Amino acid sequence: MAFNNDKAIYLQIADRLSDEILSGTFQAFDRIPSVREYAARLGVNANTAVKAYDQLAQEGIIFNKRGLGYFVAEDAQRHIKQTRRQNFLKTVLPEIARQMKMLDISWEEIKNQLTK
Repeated sequence: MAFNNDKAIYLQIADRLSDEILSGTFQAFDRIPSVREYAARLGVNANTAVKAYDQLAQEGIIFNKRGLGYFVAEDAQRHIKQTRRQNFLKTVLPEIARQMKMLDISWEEIKNQLTK
């Protein structure tokens, strides 16, 4: 996995695992790869993967069954979508609107571009 410098690596790993949950790679109550497996798959230190798993567990996206590993929470997809939607509306959309205004791009142009 290629990481960028804009965000902590453990958060990028958490985002990737969340993407895999959203895409259906992992469904509710599925066991996800162990921390060591996931760290090896991504080529990162296991401690970094632990931080990512801890973050997702705190958010209620995954849960740990002692001795068995981590599993996807029942409402993980809903929670991820809700969180990302809020972030999009509060952070991304205002920046898009600002750029559109500076560049004199109309909503109609955006709509036409997206429907091509």
